[in-house]
Amino acid sequence: MTTEQLQEQISESSGWIYAVKEEMGRVLVGQEVLVDRLLVGLLCNGHILLEGVPGLAKTLAVKALSGSLSASFARFQFTPDLLPADLVGTMIYHPQEMKFEPKLGPIFNNLILADEINRAPAKVQSALLEAMQEKQVTLGDRSYPLPKPFLVLATQNPIDQEGTYQLPEAQLDRFLLKVNVDYPSKDEELEILNRMATSAPIYETHNVATPDQVSHSRELVNHIYIDDSIRRYIVDLIDATRNPMKVDAPLKNWIRAGASPRGTINLALAARARAFMNGRAFVTPQDVKDMAVDVLRHRILLTYEAEAEGVTTDAIIARILSKVVVP
Repeated sequence: MTTEQLQEQISESSGWIYAVKEEMGRVLVGQEVLVDRLLVGLLCNGHILLEGVPGLAKTLAVKALSGSLSASFARFQFTPDLLPADLVGTMIYHPQEMKFEPKLGPIFNNLILADEINRAPAKVQSALLEAMQEKQVTLGDRSYPLPKPFLVLATQNPIDQEGTYQLPEAQLDRFLLKVNVDYPSKDEELEILNRMATSAPIYETHNVATPDQVSHSRELVNHIYIDDSIRRYIVDLIDATRNPMKVDAPLKNWIRAGASPRGTINLALAARARAFMNGRAFVTPQDVKDMAVDVLRHRILLTYEAEAEGVTTDAIIARILSKVVVP
């Protein structure tokens, strides 16, 4: 497929992106970055972690996305007493037939909303790992494939909030993006007040896209061209998180561990999805920069010195982006 042919197909196939954005805009005010990142996750078939204080429309955004797609949807409210079987299912014994049969859990849906994921204990967190990474669930001695597409969209309150648990690093690395959801502007909050201060606010969205459209777009995303110089740029950025002294000596006192190769892969894939959403058949350095913070935010571990000085991973990533040479 030539670049011109790919460009033409992207132009023809990306219409559902704008339709979904418009439909989600009926119930969401502002939060353009949040909506964009949800669509990037959909195009990359990658899980997304949304973090922010309560009341910032994290759950509403995910529900609005699911309502815009003709896909099955399940919502989990994570609580300290939740059990792994409540998610993945269990084996049921039938005395008359003297055999066990699987009872599949609600995780067997296309879109999974794990609401306040860090309020559940470690056993429940680990139960998601196989589903998120392998796209399957094991019950008894058999593995059961999850439906396609399968996407976990998790919301989380900051870990310093009461009643929350730190997510395991292995599980954090399974998320394609970690998106920080911030407060709306004053104008946006006024619009929220005008729309929602009623006994019957609009929360429902209508189907404007199908899983087949999403699958076709994913195939196109995989063919988007990444020049060798941009590939090296991505590798240089990841290497800077592991060997920060090569680009900026003070960073070595703040970074305890850098991004894994999964971070390299996800940054390239997210940059491709960003190019697709911008209607291009090729990746630019700006696409990489736009996605770097959300891809790397949860993959860089800080030292105690950095935490004591109030240095954030976002600030470190911004510093690395300013130091690594752009092709």
